[in-house]
Amino acid sequence: MTRPIELWYWPTPNGWKISIALEEMGLPYEVKYVNIGAGEQFTPQFQAISPNGRMPAIIDPDGPDGLPLSIFESGAILQYLGAKTGQFYATDRRHKAEIDQWLFWQVGGLGPMAGQTHHFRQYAPSMIKDQRQIAYGVRRYTNETNRLYGVMDKRLADRPYLAGADYTIADMAAWPWILPSLQGQNLDDFPNLKAWVERVGERPAVKAGRALGEEMRKNLAASGAAAEEARKVLFGQKAR
Repeated sequence: MTRPIELWYWPTPNGWKISIALEEMGLPYEVKYVNIGAGEQFTPQFQAISPNGRMPAIIDPDGPDGLPLSIFESGAILQYLGAKTGQFYATDRRHKAEIDQWLFWQVGGLGPMAGQTHHFRQYAPSMIKDQRQIAYGVRRYTNETNRLYGVMDKRLADRPYLAGADYTIADMAAWPWILPSLQGQNLDDFPNLKAWVERVGERPAVKAGRALGEEMRKNLAASGAAAEEARKVLFGQKAR
C-alpha cells in the first residue's frame, strides 16, 4: 500500500501548486500546516527539509529505492511528482523542454513579480509610512505583472495549455498566481489567458487543491495587532 506523502503547506499560491498536483495525480498525502504568519517556517524541524525556510516542501516515504526523500522548492517538487507518477509531464525530450521552460518561467518570473505586486499593493501600505516608496513599488510590479499576463495571453492564443495541447505541471504552477483582483489587472484585457484560467479552474482536482486549508488562511493585509505581528514575522522585520 502506498504510504501518504507529507505535504508541508500553507494556503498560498506556491502551496496551491503542490496541493493541486497531488489531487490531480491521485496521490495520497498528509498535510503538515506551516503557519508562515506565526513563523513556523523558521523552526528547525521545517528547515531540516526546507533549508531556505520557505514552503511548500514534501517528504515522500516511498522515494527512489524505497527510501524516504524530502524535496523543497515547488518547481522541483512538481518535476519529481510528474516523473514519479508519469502524469502531466513528459519523457519525450521536445515536449519535456516545452513543459520545463514554462515551469521555470513561472518560478523565475510570474511568481516573484506577482508576489512583489501583492506585497506593495496589499501589505506595504500598513508597514511603510512614506507612501512615495509604496507608489513606486506598486507601479513597478503591477506593470511587470501586466507584461507577464500579456506573455501568457500571447502564448495561449493558439494552444489550450502553456506547453501545448496537454494540461501539464506547467499549468499547475502558473494557475494559482493569476489573481487579478490582488494584482491590479483586468482579465478582460487578456481573453486567451482568461479562457485558460476558467478552463483550468473548472477541473475538480484544481478546485480541491485550491480549497485545501482555506479556513486557516489569515489576511495579512488586515488591521489589528495580530495581523501586524504576522506581517513582521513574514517580511523579516522581527527577530527569529
